[in-house]
Amino acid sequence: MYFWDASKRVMTRHIPNTLTLLNLVCGFAATICAIKGYSDYASYCIMAGMVLDFSDGFAARLLKAYSALGKELDSLADVVTFGIAPGAILFNLLTAGGMTGLKAFAVAVIIPAASALRLAKFNNDPSQSSSFKGMATPASAFTVVSLALAAELTDCRIYDTMTGSPWFIGILTFSLAVMMLLNARMFSLKFSNLRWKGNEERYLFVTVSLLLLAIFQLAALPMIMAAYILISFLFPVVAGRRTSPGEV
Repeated sequence: MYFWDASKRVMTRHIPNTLTLLNLVCGFAATICAIKGYSDYASYCIMAGMVLDFSDGFAARLLKAYSALGKELDSLADVVTFGIAPGAILFNLLTAGGMTGLKAFAVAVIIPAASALRLAKFNNDPSQSSSFKGMATPASAFTVVSLALAAELTDCRIYDTMTGSPWFIGILTFSLAVMMLLNARMFSLKFSNLRWKGNEERYLFVTVSLLLLAIFQLAALPMIMAAYILISFLFPVVAGRRTSPGEV
């Protein structure tokens, strides 16, 4: 019985880290797919990584299996899945749009670099729990993924024009890097409770997202990310309150 209980505790302690490693595997697979020119499959792998990134934190809280190792491992996995993999997709889009390999690399590498710096800052700032200083790396990655999928899976020509323009991809890359490194407040999607008070931004974002999906379907994905950015920056101003990162 003692041996079984000890084995159970060991297995429980490693469940979150296992999910984190699966997130890293998804990021590696996404990078390979992007390099091979399959931006759509790369996007699916990144989205799977997002689910695992949420699941490892949820599992750690549920099982009370927090550890310093898990925190560092999570950031390392996030650099791959939400930094290197989106950078590879951007590199693919830039070269497909006619930019030479070296120039495309110089632009696309900005995202992995900014993501790594963003995660390092996050790990050393305990105030970023209910809100973030700057755009979180999964949000940056989803911006790239949403645009790639909208161009691949919908008939909206505007997305084809965007993804086919090296100028647009370059501007998007720099914009995402700047937003990741800004100290501006951006709300987290984690609900600490289901009350309206304190969760106004989250409920507003969920409502807008569902409406956009109902109207535009897959073409709404980039619009949803635009809505997230606008709500993060404009809601505190419209609501007439100032909130610092760490406040709900």
